[in-house]
Amino acid sequence: MQRRELIKMITVLTGGSVIGADLFLTGCKNNTASDFFTKDDIAFFDEVAETIIPKTNTPGAKEAATGSFMALYATDCYDEPTRKVFKDGIAGLNSATEKMYHKRFMEINAAQQKDMLTAIDREAKLYDKQSNGSKEQKPPHYFTLMKQLTLLGFFSSKSGATQVLRYNPVPGKYEGCIDYKKGETSWY
Repeated sequence: MQRRELIKMITVLTGGSVIGADLFLTGCKNNTASDFFTKDDIAFFDEVAETIIPKTNTPGAKEAATGSFMALYATDCYDEPTRKVFKDGIAGLNSATEKMYHKRFMEINAAQQKDMLTAIDREAKLYDKQSNGSKEQKPPHYFTLMKQLTLLGFFSSKSGATQVLRYNPVPGKYEGCIDYKKGETSWY
């Protein structure tokens, strides 16, 4: 079985997909994130990711260097139109923030950032819902891409996998029945 077939099968079985997975399957390009994204862009992605997954008694997305992951994944695995949507999302989010708070996203406080991303998330869900019903192929909403890469980057990082999720290295012994105790974290 080839890698492409295996990943497609896993996607079908889990009932989900990641935007850009088809390009991930064909292999990565020989680019670096710095070819397309600046350090300021990566700091912006870190701030967005930290707002989505803030530091509590566990590490936050910024500690996991999720912004660097987001830039690298977008550079290596997104096609040009999707990468442009993702990069233009920085200006889109800053524009929406300026309309609401008369400041750029990086200049507002954490509570305002959370409120802003909550509003943009509602907008993205509506856009994605309308896009799915449309006959023409529309690019994904920039915030959908940002949120997906935040979750993927954080939960596949060492701190996300070992300090937030219960990490069980494979191969390990098989335990067919494990009792669940209320409040336990998920398995990775």
